[in-house]
Amino acid sequence: MDKSLYISMTGASQNMLAQGAHANNLANVSTTGFRRDFEQARSMPVYGETHPTRAYAMTERPGTDMSAGSMIETGRELDVAVQGEGWIAVQAPDGTEAYTRAGSLNIDAFGVLRTNSGMPVLGNAGPIAIPPAEKVEIGADGTISIRALGEAPNVLAEVDRLKLVNPDGNLMRKGPDGLMRVEGQLEEPADGAVRITTGFLEGSNVNAVEEMTAMLSLARQFELHIKMMRTAEENSQSTNKLLQIS
Repeated sequence: MDKSLYISMTGASQNMLAQGAHANNLANVSTTGFRRDFEQARSMPVYGETHPTRAYAMTERPGTDMSAGSMIETGRELDVAVQGEGWIAVQAPDGTEAYTRAGSLNIDAFGVLRTNSGMPVLGNAGPIAIPPAEKVEIGADGTISIRALGEAPNVLAEVDRLKLVNPDGNLMRKGPDGLMRVEGQLEEPADGAVRITTGFLEGSNVNAVEEMTAMLSLARQFELHIKMMRTAEENSQSTNKLLQIS
């Protein structure tokens, strides 16, 4: 059987993986703080008993677009958006430290500050717990201040501070849970230079038009791979007929 059949198969399989990446981006076009994923494949020459005249398609580690999304004003006191570079530290479901740009925060029934997806937000000494209060304010440096129940309007008490980090973007990797982590490190030190804006959320950096265009292009490529596989099958059938005649 012609090896071109297997070569076409690898190209078609990589097209399907790329389609999945773009479909995931498109599904998160309105997800707060989402960073779109890249897809990447390269040709790998086939070495063996014959000359390496053909090449398989091989997937490489995909990257993540670290560019910022647009700022969306909400006016809500517990909505925060990171200005420029930086990340908000949270406790992932597996207990490890992870990072996100989704700053829609809430206080649960036990006073724990959580993201909109339910993950505890980390502070100076672990997850942040906020006492019962009439008002909660978050400063530009992440400082959390409250006005306790029954206190005067001008009496504020500092209770904790958001852990804001700014690791090297080249070392950050997105996990299956959509959270970012620093490769080779369990925790990242807080960076006092990171600033946030209250009353805003950062939108997704996905461009819906670009994703749709890429998906259409990949669909055409997939059709070409399938056509090549059919051609290889037809050539094999023709060869078999010639051998039968001889």
